[in-house]
Amino acid sequence: MCPTKSAPIEHSPDLVRIEEGLGKISYLINRVRRHEWIRTSSGIPVDRAAAVILRRLEESELLRPSELAAQLEVEAPHVTRQVQGLEDLGYVSKVADAGDRRAHLIGLTPSGRDAARRIRNASRSALAGALESWSEAELNDLADLLTRMADDYLAYADQNIRRTST
Repeated sequence: MCPTKSAPIEHSPDLVRIEEGLGKISYLINRVRRHEWIRTSSGIPVDRAAAVILRRLEESELLRPSELAAQLEVEAPHVTRQVQGLEDLGYVSKVADAGDRRAHLIGLTPSGRDAARRIRNASRSALAGALESWSEAELNDLADLLTRMADDYLAYADQNIRRTST
């Protein structure tokens, strides 16, 4: 069965520019070369997925692997593989979950906290370099508007996911 064709929807030029800008940023953030640069700059020998896990664990208390997978919106086996590699590097440790003997919690070791900090600093330094010609007022406006847009977009996406899954 073929989808029904409909007339294209006209959107404002500003909305189109925003969507195109987000596409460029998304492409840049997900490029392997960018991660390789951050990896080299930070001196932390992990792949992109492991770097994301380190940074997420840095922002939280101990988590079950399934909770981390849910936060990252990935399958639990993916997190399990990454956590094992991070544990082998000494960045992550597992502890028994006092509330459930069958489960364990994961958290960063001191060297894992240092690794996450170094990755974060390398990433933020790159952003600071790219925006060094911006005024404080421009940076403040961008931070406010980008945060607002992300919050609104995530809320809208969550509403539509709930609506389509019922």
